[in-house]
Amino acid sequence: MRTLCASTLIGEFFVIGFAGLVAMQLSDLPTATVWAVSGTAMVLSILLCGMLTRPGGVQLGWVLQIALIASGFVVPTMFFLGAVFAALWWASVHFGRKIDEARARAQATTAG
Repeated sequence: MRTLCASTLIGEFFVIGFAGLVAMQLSDLPTATVWAVSGTAMVLSILLCGMLTRPGGVQLGWVLQIALIASGFVVPTMFFLGAVFAALWWASVHFGRKIDEARARAQATTAG
């Protein structure tokens, strides 16, 4: 699960950065505000890569997905991109867990 989820979070890192550049041009928000929010979200996406196996890591990932969708109020395209990444996040968690379970079964079979 960790590999799939981390890949999604790295992709989000870049999308958040590009969305920050767009928000600077399209919104009336001060540049410092845009980068404070975008920068925080970018750092969170990287930190979450290391927190995925810890309790609450996946839930924090969901919070990031909701924030990404909500950023559509500043950059309307982010409604779509946020929904796409939320779907990717769900798939990463769902299929990642299935892969982890299959690996555990295979190891149990070879060990036993």
